[in-house]
Amino acid sequence: MPELTICKIEDLPEGEMRLVEAEDGRKIGVFHCADGGLFAIEDRCSHDDGPLAQGEFDQSSCTVECPRHGSLFDLRTGKPKSLPAYAPVDTFDVTLNDGQVKVEI
Repeated sequence: MPELTICKIEDLPEGEMRLVEAEDGRKIGVFHCADGGLFAIEDRCSHDDGPLAQGEFDQSSCTVECPRHGSLFDLRTGKPKSLPAYAPVDTFDVTLNDGQVKVEI
């Protein structure tokens, strides 16, 4: 699987998010949760295709809230935790290699 290098780990501290674009044009939000976990989801709410990654990020619960209609998504699984969204969004594996945050796409 191809990898997309995001940044150095020190440039993505806990509680921060980076929005990146893959070569195929997909936008991906990379989140650093409070437990040190790194997670990546597509920047597309499954409810109305709105920009998901720019919503409110709760680092302690590792969730992001869609800024349009308030659906809450679990960053670990991509599954919505509240309506109106009911379908999950794509997630991507994140690795830390030589201090670099990378996403498998």
